[in-house]
Amino acid sequence: MRKILIAAILCVLGVSLCGAEMERGPITFDDFIGIKRVSDPQFSPDGQHIAFVMTVMDKAKNTSNSDIWIISAKGGRPWQLTSSPQADFNPRWAPDGKTIAFISTRKGSPPQIWMIDPSGGEAYQLTDISTGATGVIWSPTGKHLAFTSSVYPDCDTDECNEKKNKTRDESPVKAQVFDELLYRHWNAWREGKRSHVFVVAADGGKPRDVTPGDFDTPPISLGSGHDYAFSPDGKEICFVRNIDPELKMALGTNNDLFLTPLEGGTISKLTENRANDNSPHYSPNQKYIAYRAMARPGFEADKYSLMLYDRQSKTAKNLTEKLDASVSEIHWAEDSSALYITYGQKGRTTLARVSLKDGSIETILEGHTFRSVGISGDATQAVLLKQAMHQPPEIYTLDLKTKNLKSLTQINTQLTGKLLLNQAEEFWFRGAAGAKVHGFLLKPPGFDPQKKYPLLMLIHGGPQGAFNDDFHFRWNAQMFATPGYVIATINFHGSTGYGQAFTDSISGDWGGKPYEDIMLGLDHLHSQYEFIDRDKTAAAGGSYGGYMVNWIEGHTDRFDCLISHAGVFDLRSMHGATEELWFPEWDLRGTPWSNAESYSKWSPSFYVQNFKTPCLVIHGQLDFRVPVTQGFQLFTSLQRKGIPSKLLYYPDEGHFVLKPQNAELWWKTIHDWLAQYLK
Repeated sequence: MRKILIAAILCVLGVSLCGAEMERGPITFDDFIGIKRVSDPQFSPDGQHIAFVMTVMDKAKNTSNSDIWIISAKGGRPWQLTSSPQADFNPRWAPDGKTIAFISTRKGSPPQIWMIDPSGGEAYQLTDISTGATGVIWSPTGKHLAFTSSVYPDCDTDECNEKKNKTRDESPVKAQVFDELLYRHWNAWREGKRSHVFVVAADGGKPRDVTPGDFDTPPISLGSGHDYAFSPDGKEICFVRNIDPELKMALGTNNDLFLTPLEGGTISKLTENRANDNSPHYSPNQKYIAYRAMARPGFEADKYSLMLYDRQSKTAKNLTEKLDASVSEIHWAEDSSALYITYGQKGRTTLARVSLKDGSIETILEGHTFRSVGISGDATQAVLLKQAMHQPPEIYTLDLKTKNLKSLTQINTQLTGKLLLNQAEEFWFRGAAGAKVHGFLLKPPGFDPQKKYPLLMLIHGGPQGAFNDDFHFRWNAQMFATPGYVIATINFHGSTGYGQAFTDSISGDWGGKPYEDIMLGLDHLHSQYEFIDRDKTAAAGGSYGGYMVNWIEGHTDRFDCLISHAGVFDLRSMHGATEELWFPEWDLRGTPWSNAESYSKWSPSFYVQNFKTPCLVIHGQLDFRVPVTQGFQLFTSLQRKGIPSKLLYYPDEGHFVLKPQNAELWWKTIHDWLAQYLK
């Protein structure tokens, strides 16, 4: 009664939240696509302001657009700095705070570096390189900027690159000849180009290639998103590349750190580790370079340790050897006495401080899901993007001394305040080999504990990944729940955030313990939650999650229907068509001819005789990681067996469905399929 009275008083006073409880409803696709996507928060040098990117999806135009905004670090209303019908992104403050460099396509493709006064005014173009510019960073001196561009390694001028591009584009013959692997990657053909780092003066001029050679900088894969950095004095650049001959066979994970003088000259190799090294960060006092390193060559999901390279002694030591977690982001304290790191932990994120003096690791923030951490110049506060299953990413600040977390933006509050978005609930159970296994449960909108609801299990990809408590813009749990389903996500054996041994356990055991975890998790959910309807159950997954759906298809009939998106079906043919061979050859312990037993034992295609469950198959033509023929083979097998099945095929999408109207069809097709078997 008291709540009703308060609501009535607010209504009389004209408060805009009046009636919000009665007006709230389940999220629709138009709601979902209307959510503004906040990203890339960047402190100004004085720590007083934060620049960030806001991306808006346009369903009618089937496009998206990004602009740069600024907000005071103390809070308040953000203001829009750039306004262009094309994309503006990657904002980076000049060291003096008087200019922001950013990447823009406002003059069409390719993208270029633009500059703008953060207090407002007209932006002006800095670069005009024919191969485009992206990933801009400033030299600490403010005299130069670095960026990357994909060029022909045998060209030493922009005119040469421009001529080759023009010849290729105008030629009626589009055929290509390859003589080594990694001729295509993710969703693009290589076309003989390499990514190189360029440097340009802050006042303009001709960019210079400072990482020449037939190698990629940043590396083509297994990079960190922070793979080139200026030294504090601006005289040197540390960068990451892979020169291991095994890379040409698509087998090498051996990224290393290299050094080059800013003005050009001899490139020297800094690390000798045969596994993956990346993410170089110079200490403010110039004594050290911190970076991440794996220990096992050929394994892309090995633990990342925080390494400290002493520039004087030329030695490195492991600062997180005893931490059973994989380091993600790295940031220096201003006085060079410590490093701030992030790592995944039990479906969420932890921020910690690592002391150089005694190696102690102090937890600063945990129990939340966040990313894109930045540290203010005076090291008193951090900025981060925090999210949850019920909350899209928003900007928060964190007082590093008091550990007080403060909400800074409410970009989507007006929209999400009208929606019934439940918070994720955690559960644990005994999985395979008696191990404790973690998961999240999401109840449907308008949940009534007296009713029975169908259960939809979402299976994550990777497989060395995890379903976190986050607002996923592709596999969004709220969107899956909206028709009235309970959603469960299980972080089975192989998932990250539960110790490296748990992550390692999936290698050589793709359909073993992970499958047991899912089945035991299903038993647990049925036994513990009375509101789950035991007679209405479905499963859906993408990539490895799609593989597990295909594995389930041949090993149980406990599900009423299945959804396999970009799922691996036949491991032998997958090996012959995917691009990064280090992945299957590590996880399946060899090649199809050196370990045929593993490829047959764990391949869903060898169990088609057991298929029974109706299955929706989804795949994109531009998916080079799990080639489209995997989906075709699955659909053919289902059809030949006479099992109810559909194929949703995208000629213009890759491993993910990104275009708004394509995403709308994706959700409609999935909801229609689930309704057919669960309603």
